[in-house]
Amino acid sequence: MSESDKLKTVGNFIKTIVEADLASGKHERIVTRFPPEPNGYLHIGHAKAISINFGMAAEHPPGVCNLRFDDTNPEKEDTEYVEAIQRDIAWLGYDWGDNLFFASDYFERFYEAACELIAKGLAYVDDQSAEEIRASRGTVKEAGRASPFRDRTAEENLDLFARMRAGEFAEGHCVLRAKIDMGAGNFNLRDPSLYRIRKVRHHRTGDDWCIYPMYDFAHPLEDAFESITHSLCSLEFQDHRPLYDWVVANVTTPAVPQQIEFARLNLNYTVMSKRKLRELVEEGAVEGWDDPRMPTLAAMRRRGYPPEAIRDFCERIGVAKAASVVDVAMLEACVRENLNKRAERRMAVLRPLELVIENWPEGKVDELDAVNNPEDEAAGKRKIRFSGRLWIEQDDFREEAPKKFFRLVPGREVRLRWAYFVTCTGFDKDETTGEITRVRCTYDPETRGGDAPDGRKVKGTIHWVSAEHAVDAQVGLYDRLFLDPAPEQGEWKAGLNPDSLEILSGAKLEASLAEEGTNQVVQFERLGYFKRDPSGDWNRVVSLRDSWARLQKKG
Repeated sequence: MSESDKLKTVGNFIKTIVEADLASGKHERIVTRFPPEPNGYLHIGHAKAISINFGMAAEHPPGVCNLRFDDTNPEKEDTEYVEAIQRDIAWLGYDWGDNLFFASDYFERFYEAACELIAKGLAYVDDQSAEEIRASRGTVKEAGRASPFRDRTAEENLDLFARMRAGEFAEGHCVLRAKIDMGAGNFNLRDPSLYRIRKVRHHRTGDDWCIYPMYDFAHPLEDAFESITHSLCSLEFQDHRPLYDWVVANVTTPAVPQQIEFARLNLNYTVMSKRKLRELVEEGAVEGWDDPRMPTLAAMRRRGYPPEAIRDFCERIGVAKAASVVDVAMLEACVRENLNKRAERRMAVLRPLELVIENWPEGKVDELDAVNNPEDEAAGKRKIRFSGRLWIEQDDFREEAPKKFFRLVPGREVRLRWAYFVTCTGFDKDETTGEITRVRCTYDPETRGGDAPDGRKVKGTIHWVSAEHAVDAQVGLYDRLFLDPAPEQGEWKAGLNPDSLEILSGAKLEASLAEEGTNQVVQFERLGYFKRDPSGDWNRVVSLRDSWARLQKKG
């Protein structure tokens, strides 16, 4: 089965729910949200959530999607991440307009909501330590034990909570907990914590607050404050939904949002945990969040993945309820399909071997026509220079021909792409190392343009670069960061691929590539798609075909 055949759209159950709600008049318009925590860079898994939330709103005008930063954990959050996340979403092609919000916009309202729960007898300040609370939660078979502070009066709890806010207590001295059900089968309802003390400076509110709401308390309130109709989130929040609904039901809010869970995106050979990605960055296993081997959107942008290909990938894998693992080859196939249509072709030699045409007139330089993109007639043609001394790939020559090897060997004729037929007459070796240093050929001047007027055919076509006009370059061949198809299981760092980056310092490029900008992706003919990095080096975006699968099959 081809890669394209594997890319089938899965039914979207969320769309069915949304359209039924609109048809019934339950909602006049839908309002969704994408709520990232600004504690790292977005990765390909977030792209799925972005496409679902922004895409659902765009498909059902006048629907809107809010971009909201859940910045309730100041220890790990930073303005750098806020700006990076906005860049990535905009790069994907989504626009939040004026609908930009922060959880920190609602800190006072969260506090008031907590006070409302306390006044209703539904929340209390617990002086137990974190270890004591954890030990008292019980097990799957045993109910939890009530805190000795669970029956404090509303007045006492309001006073203690106000003192928590005023900074009277040290971190860990106490927390505010919901009073729900210590015998609940769902552990999230066993008096979960709503607020904790954190004497840490916040990137937006500074030192105004020393207590911060827990995510499970803040998130449903944010949705309700913004009149979100459909709170779309991944499956790990399914067990949290009863708490989500409890918070909304017991606090005075302007709306009652509906939480709907979908399967998160899991890719093989890929780590999707922001914590683990941060470890790779902080420990120097990669160059940074935008290292082209990383699964972050910033890395994919730098590497040369088109945003349209990522959106296409998210659409093709669909929206499902059941968790599954998607083959990363599907993402790479979407990138190839996109670039095949839009990327212009150029010639480059990554591991150069000298080829000398012995009967080429001395000093002559020919200009030949080359098609920029056979998939796009509008791309036109370009002129390439040809001389008597060329660079070809080392792999395109053999002293003896293995089976099914149709490129250069002594006595064989092959086609030079867009140029002439050449016949190998011999080769030179380094006497010390035994390495082949030069291939010698003769050319047929009647085959200019790559075809023989007498109709004779050759099986092999190889690419080349004129040595006199070549541009020197350093090229990075990026491969998968992990060898293990399920790297997040077990000792995940042990699965790092030691060959995930190969640097080639002596590459030779077609002269026109000296002027290509850093945003332009081109196909190096027969080699893959490449993009010039801001550093000036060229990075491989993706190979021309899924060579990894073939290697794994052989291995």
